[in-house]
Amino acid sequence: MSRKPVIAGNWKMHNLQQAAIDLTNGIMQELKSEDKNALPEVIIAPTFTSLYAANKALRDCGCGKVRLAAQNCYFEEKGAFTGECSVQMLKDTGCEYIIIGHSERREYFGETDEMVNKKAKSILAEGLVPIICCGESLAQREAGVTDYHIASQITKALRDLSASDVAKSIIAYEPIWAIGTGKTCDSTEANRVIAMIRNVVKGLYDANTADSIRILYGGSVKPNTIKEQMAQSDIDGALVGGASLTADSFAQIVKGAM
Repeated sequence: MSRKPVIAGNWKMHNLQQAAIDLTNGIMQELKSEDKNALPEVIIAPTFTSLYAANKALRDCGCGKVRLAAQNCYFEEKGAFTGECSVQMLKDTGCEYIIIGHSERREYFGETDEMVNKKAKSILAEGLVPIICCGESLAQREAGVTDYHIASQITKALRDLSASDVAKSIIAYEPIWAIGTGKTCDSTEANRVIAMIRNVVKGLYDANTADSIRILYGGSVKPNTIKEQMAQSDIDGALVGGASLTADSFAQIVKGAM
């Protein structure tokens, strides 16, 4: 089955509104001459305070080559949840995707697999696409429990979701030891883990669902790593961190995935 590649830029806690507008415009300028139909699915994920501004820049361009994601959400629709943003609120800013379960959310803010599952259900109920992150620490890799740990994360994150909802979702494998460290997981090993994830989905659902879901690699993705990563059998794109913060480097990664 042919799966459309995805390149998503996670800006993390960077860029005030004007900088977000400038980066959004810069990315679109870099991709201006590219055929929209030949491009991968290109996604940017600014911080909450810049979502509206970035979306306005995307609308003003009207080229439809870049889409908007949020970096997190809360699973309740509304209520006394100070500091949180609901899926509906994020949808209202123009988001089509929401990243959930990122290792930084898990490590710094105590996000659990059960919370990821609740968020995925809320995102799908609003017609948006969850980008569900999973990955292992260096200690877990050295202990030889990478596959067990990630399979458990995926199984819990997808609990009670329908096959059709899972097929629409995106998974991002991010070895924690390769995020922001400059280290990159070997492409063949990243592909092995991603193929394992696809096999977990097959076991939970069926072959068609497993073949449909896009699974990305995330972990110090750079312009000089993307072609080798995309040449692998099961890697469908990338969740990009630091290299998404400049228009030129992010555009090079996008073009490398074409």
